[in-house]
Amino acid sequence: MNDLAPLLTPEGRALLDEVRDTDPARELAVATRLRRDHPAELVSAALGQARLRQRAVAKFGAEDASRMFFTPNGVEQSTRRSVAEYRAECLRAAGVRSVADLCCGIGGDAIAVARAGIRVLAVDRDPLTCQAARANAGALGLAGLIEVREADVTEVDTAGYDAVFVDPARRSSRRGRIFDPEAYSPPLSWAVSAALKAPLGLLKIAPGVPHEAIPAEATAEWVSDGGDVKEAMLWFGSGVTPGARRATLLPAAAGIHATPATLLPDPAVRPVGRYLYEPDGAVIRAHLVAQVAEEVRGGLIDPTIAYVTADDLHRTPYATAYEITDQLPFNVKKLKALLREREVGVLTVKKRGSAVEPEELRRKALPKPHGTASVTVFLTRVAGAPTMLLGHPAP
Repeated sequence: MNDLAPLLTPEGRALLDEVRDTDPARELAVATRLRRDHPAELVSAALGQARLRQRAVAKFGAEDASRMFFTPNGVEQSTRRSVAEYRAECLRAAGVRSVADLCCGIGGDAIAVARAGIRVLAVDRDPLTCQAARANAGALGLAGLIEVREADVTEVDTAGYDAVFVDPARRSSRRGRIFDPEAYSPPLSWAVSAALKAPLGLLKIAPGVPHEAIPAEATAEWVSDGGDVKEAMLWFGSGVTPGARRATLLPAAAGIHATPATLLPDPAVRPVGRYLYEPDGAVIRAHLVAQVAEEVRGGLIDPTIAYVTADDLHRTPYATAYEITDQLPFNVKKLKALLREREVGVLTVKKRGSAVEPEELRRKALPKPHGTASVTVFLTRVAGAPTMLLGHPAP
């Protein structure tokens, strides 16, 4: 598919409606039937778009996904709706009225920003991607707020916009995921310079970016949604505290914010207590585990492992608490015997600081369920020693 225009015609739109809920297993039969009355290329394009829309439901919701237009890369790389809406609300709360969205993709972020009442210039250099972004703005009734421009973002004048948002490409068709920020397209250094020219600048980067690669002028924010880390953002300009870190947890929008003056030293290492706290991934990526340890009055089980332990249960949105019942040296045979003795039928395996794969341990330790009891096993290190901690979610 290299042209969405046929799908935007009355015939194309009617065909999209007809194939909307097509089961992938029935595609061949459906295609054969439809080709009797429609061009083969249009039928293939409609079925391909239907598949993309079905995949996009997880990110955009069923209502929007059923009306939007996608490319394969657009579905894969676009921002999840909940994260885009959170970012748009931050911009609205900051008083932003216009945004230059550079490397806009199919327009996921532009849609969220426009729905917040903010005017958007959405720029991308790929013609098909711009077609999709323009079609999406129209399909969702936002064409009056979103201008889509096909251009090289490095040549776009962003003067006069309240904010600049840059989402560099972090994947390559040949190399896959790109880990070097200077290999982004455009490079991180250019994106930073573009952000610094605006009253408020915002960059979307990979969550695993090395902290040493983060510019000193930025506040760095890591965002998780439902416990999964989705992205990192760098904020520049008005109201931004240089060197600050933030972890934001959606959907509750709970957050930990620490400036260079309020960052805490690494927690002390202590023996495993009654409770183990597993910090949210955004907290870990932001290097804010110390803040969680202070909140639950705990310490680390190992200086290199982001598990916090404490003697008492303290509720926190930033970590999941488990009550620990057993602490064993790593030994699969002993674990297997213990699970059989306790009639365990459901085994959840988590790991941090262990080379053992959870599925491998589950297969060896519980080849056949022995009952209805459930146990969570943590494969980790305690004071440097390979250890298994057994427990269950705290009530």
